[in-house]
Amino acid sequence: MNGLEIQIKDLNLVLSGNEILEDINLTVKAGEIHCLVGPNGGGKTSLLRCILGQMPFTGSIEMKYEKDKIIGYVPQVLDFERTLPITVEDFMAMTNQMKPCFFGLSKKCKLEVDSLLKKLGVFEKKKRLLGNLSGGERQRVLLAQALFPKPNLLILDEPLTGIDKAGEDYFKEIVKELKEEGITILWIHHNLAQVKELADTVTCIKKRMVFSGDPKEELKEDKIMRIFE
Repeated sequence: MNGLEIQIKDLNLVLSGNEILEDINLTVKAGEIHCLVGPNGGGKTSLLRCILGQMPFTGSIEMKYEKDKIIGYVPQVLDFERTLPITVEDFMAMTNQMKPCFFGLSKKCKLEVDSLLKKLGVFEKKKRLLGNLSGGERQRVLLAQALFPKPNLLILDEPLTGIDKAGEDYFKEIVKELKEEGITILWIHHNLAQVKELADTVTCIKKRMVFSGDPKEELKEDKIMRIFE
């Protein structure tokens, strides 16, 4: 699979008279892991929502792809009623089929979903209620949902928040595999050591674009201290 390229030009976002993002010009190259960093409230999630078409920005966002545009998205937290009687399997059916989830997955979808849940280590949880999963298990299910059908752009909004070390390591390995498959990954990340380890490119957002480039060059201690002070 070939990943999707994103070109953002002169993007501005104003909400209720407040300037959230100003003059963002950024290219996310196809097939790369591109991490967004910056202080809380700096506009990182707002930028993702502009890319997802959820916010009324000015400027332009152009996506370049060879065949189909398929975007997978994993939010930081899934906002849902925990007491709803929805199993993991129901959730996968609900987000991937037109028919009601209580009819179950089609035979073709079931094979693909089972394979994906096995790969992500949550196949044994497929009959469990979504609300009864641990935070790490739920994030793996959200990643499974984002990967079916397979996207050419995967957007991650701090998906490791609240996950234990084992779950975090598992998630990182999956992301590395996805990169090898050519999927473009745009990832809001707060762990700068992991950004240096995983990312091809890092961009710092603090209303404006502060810097963008090689993580090993850009994430110097003195520069980071100035941004987060």
